[in-house]
Amino acid sequence: MTTGDRATEAPALVASTEPPAAAGAGALRVEGVSFRYRRDAWALRDVDLTFAPGELTAIIGNNGSGKSTLMKLLVGLLKPTQGRVLVDGVDTRGARVSALARRVGFIFQNPNDQLFANTVAEEIAFGLRNLGLAADEVAARLEATLAQFQLQDLRDVFPRFLARGDKQKVCIASIVAMRPRILLLDEPTTGQDHRDSQAILELAARLNAEGITILLVTHDLINVAAYSRRTIVLRDGLVVRDGTTAAVMSDADLLAACSLAPPQIVRLAARVADLGLPLALSVDQMVAQTRGWLARRGAAT
Repeated sequence: MTTGDRATEAPALVASTEPPAAAGAGALRVEGVSFRYRRDAWALRDVDLTFAPGELTAIIGNNGSGKSTLMKLLVGLLKPTQGRVLVDGVDTRGARVSALARRVGFIFQNPNDQLFANTVAEEIAFGLRNLGLAADEVAARLEATLAQFQLQDLRDVFPRFLARGDKQKVCIASIVAMRPRILLLDEPTTGQDHRDSQAILELAARLNAEGITILLVTHDLINVAAYSRRTIVLRDGLVVRDGTTAAVMSDADLLAACSLAPPQIVRLAARVADLGLPLALSVDQMVAQTRGWLARRGAAT
């Protein structure tokens, strides 16, 4: 891509960047990455990002912004047209997807695109066998994973007969069984009811607490506000914001430019900010902060 291409295609919004992360299991680096599906159509342009081990980061943007393309580049399903992606220091351009699967797992938006085995147990065991593990190690990891995800009672069920939330849980279990240090979730709550959505996100949060790096692509800004600490905004293939979730959620003009809107609780918190209340990202935060504010006022009178 030429300098002229960048000048004519760049949007008004300006990207911000994060400092480089320390090397370690679960680290990702995207260095000067551009990607195009056709000669005249850039899906991503000049992307520079670093993800430190143990992050839980949301990636948001409207349809066509490049979110799913970025996910596929991170897992090696696509190779950069320009630049490079490093997964734990491994350049994806020269790595097989099967080798990268030991380091990074990818959960598709539709679980039916990922499920194919006859039973839940076979679904989980398939990836383990592909790693070349000994039979006793496969058996041990299978039983541990079934217990970890509370799937013991479903071990002999045909996965496609499961409810959508359980299907997604099986997909995540089959990836986590291979012990990657990075997990990419592409719209994991699409088509799910509130209960199943919360169950999937709570599961992601628990895995993150165990040290797994989580990247979450979603349109649901309520869940972004509730679970992510860092949020990256994409528009027209460019990173237009990279910062704390609170900073991104409070920038209504930025979100509007990307056809997004902050959650209602964030909008309410912004309207009462002149009272001295910090920005609330959830109802629970708003309640706690309001109670504290009322208590301080009561003590002052």
